Amino acid sequence: MADSTQELQIVDIETGSGKEIAKGALITAHYNGFLEDGTVFDSSYTRGKPFQCVIGTGRVIKGWDQGLIGMRVGGKRKLWVPAHLAYGERQIGAHIKPNSNLIFEIELIEVLTRDE
Repeated sequence: MADSTQELQIVDIETGSGKEIAKGALITAHYNGFLEDGTVFDSSYTRGKPFQCVIGTGRVIKGWDQGLIGMRVGGKRKLWVPAHLAYGERQIGAHIKPNSNLIFEIELIEVLTRDE
């Protein structure tokens, strides 16, 4: 059996029916980021502003680049991101220690691609 602690895990909480994320798409999403013990380390909801990023081009952690492709607008997805697809050996802020596995709950609001 493969070591599941090294694998990206993707769970669709709700499947969206809107536009699908493709590599290079600009997305707008709300999310909560959790440590494995349940501590929230980041939340766009708390900030009151959704997060925008380009997916599949290395501008966000690898777990997002890999775990959000194919997600559709209106959907909610949970990602369990192993440390090597998150921040690896780096300490990020006060909460994310080196080699931390991270959990994200992401709600996809909008997808924009270059053909629009």
